[in-house]
Amino acid sequence: MSGDAATALTADSKARPDAAVGRHGAPPDARLTPGDRELLLDLLRLPTAGPLETGPGAPPPLLPEALTVYSRAAAEIGLSEVRRGAPTADELACRNTPLTIRHFMNDFGFLAAQPSLVLRLGPSLPRRATVMFNVHLDTVAGLEPVGFDGRRFTGRGAIDAKGPAVALLAGIRAAVTAEPRLGESVGVLVQAVSGEEGGAMGVFGTRPLVEAGYVGALNVFCEPTGLRFLPRSTAAATARLRVRGEDAIDDCPGEGHNASVLLGFLAQYLARELGSAAAPRDPVCVAGLSTGPLHNRVYGAGELLLNLPYRDAGSGRRTEAAVAAAVDAGLAAFRREFGGLPEFARTAADCTRITRLDWLKRGLPVLDNRHPEFEELLTQDAGIPQVPDEEPAFTCDAIWAADLPDAFTVVLGPGDLGANRAHAEGEFAELAQLEGFASAVARLLVAFARRRCA
Repeated sequence: MSGDAATALTADSKARPDAAVGRHGAPPDARLTPGDRELLLDLLRLPTAGPLETGPGAPPPLLPEALTVYSRAAAEIGLSEVRRGAPTADELACRNTPLTIRHFMNDFGFLAAQPSLVLRLGPSLPRRATVMFNVHLDTVAGLEPVGFDGRRFTGRGAIDAKGPAVALLAGIRAAVTAEPRLGESVGVLVQAVSGEEGGAMGVFGTRPLVEAGYVGALNVFCEPTGLRFLPRSTAAATARLRVRGEDAIDDCPGEGHNASVLLGFLAQYLARELGSAAAPRDPVCVAGLSTGPLHNRVYGAGELLLNLPYRDAGSGRRTEAAVAAAVDAGLAAFRREFGGLPEFARTAADCTRITRLDWLKRGLPVLDNRHPEFEELLTQDAGIPQVPDEEPAFTCDAIWAADLPDAFTVVLGPGDLGANRAHAEGEFAELAQLEGFASAVARLLVAFARRRCA
């Protein structure tokens, strides 16, 4: 998700009431202590981008170390480890697992270097008496300078999502101080996961934890939303167009297949056709295109990627069908336009034979849930507004908590992925944004406890 900075900051400020909120008096007001600030800086200094982001041959991510640092800090406020690890390759092999993960998961150390963690406050309690928070400690690739100037944290993961992870602990601490029934008759679970970034879609991080039952009646996925709760999350399919033809030298370009020209043509054709056909809430992303780096040869092989978010299963299936039809039409158009040019005649004649469409991922679930009681708890008791229905959702691990019985799942966090430069140079999180989120977590937990114990 991306957005306008002014909109995001306005939403943050509106979600931090200074006066009493809800039915039970003044809400807890959480602040990041000096220890919290140092914890965040420690986490930011640990590179935790996984192999799907950094590529083969890169040093393994320091996610196990990050989980240990986070777990020790959580223990200081009463949270204990109940699970740590990753699924095995065999457990993922027969599942709806993206091809990119299947390619890596049998490599020695891929899953072992990306464990996930479950923390619990108090004893194991029934789902109806439990709130679950999910936050990811893996990041996108690209190291950023780590720092704090008294107002702003910088570094990869500052807003997505190491900053929210630290603010979450501060919020739980404030809530426990205000409401002693938390950790006794009301439980809190924290999933600190890997495998959110890089197209992993949570399949080896969040999904196994949800399937193992580490969920609550209220489930909160910590992603930037401007401190407004979002009860929706799209999923995404990734289409791959592969050309597998013959190379040629630059002196005789017509003797081979020119994957660069073919895929470049298809990229523009698909952008035009799918862009005009897609609904406003389902934008098509024409993503990576690769053939080769040299100037003195014709590359006969290459790949083009399309990322295709969808808001429900029906629109996902329609998008897949639209892509397949557009590829066929694009290949026919390429034959017509390039068949009479000597340098590209062979490519045009063989384009259907040497081009293949497959799917790196598709068929993943989406989240779109409602729950009047919990919506009232969030808006009225905790003072957290809802993202309006007309605003688009985005893709995150919350999809795996779709269709949980007797439960409500939302996405909630500080700042904005775009305005805070989450996947770009200069990622940052304002201290005020993180403390606003910590206070929202505290209000939410106190409101949940008081309703459940009333």
